[in-house]
Amino acid sequence: MAPGEACWAQGAARPGVVFDTSVVLSALVFRQGRLAAMREVWQRERCRALVSRHAVAELMRALAYPKFDSSLDDRRELLADHLPHCLVVPIPAKPVRIPRFRDLFDVPFLELAVIGHLDFLLAGDHDLLPVSGELACAIVTPSAFLEAIA
Repeated sequence: MAPGEACWAQGAARPGVVFDTSVVLSALVFRQGRLAAMREVWQRERCRALVSRHAVAELMRALAYPKFDSSLDDRRELLADHLPHCLVVPIPAKPVRIPRFRDLFDVPFLELAVIGHLDFLLAGDHDLLPVSGELACAIVTPSAFLEAIA
């Protein structure tokens, strides 16, 4: 059985998921975009969405990019559409063993995948996909995840 497969097969328990920053940003900022359906996934609790303090810090950093032209109140409102639907997982002080990869901003998501014993890590870019076989969870695109839980 492939990692995460039990969660999609025969409507088993809600899958444990971590959304990387680009997935959350697309779902929150582009309300009519291709990932807008992801909001419904976490808001209707069709998955167990996990976050850590570091993952939230990365999301807040990205929401403050000038290209989004958002005020502090805008960012708080966007976060209020996501964070209340997530379970916060503490990351231990001792480093977690994760695969080597290029983008250091992805560390919080890989740590969550390992510590949270997740079924899926949803990657909006291609940086995480090469380490897919090195984790117990499946690293999938948002589209593949949406198809799997449909």
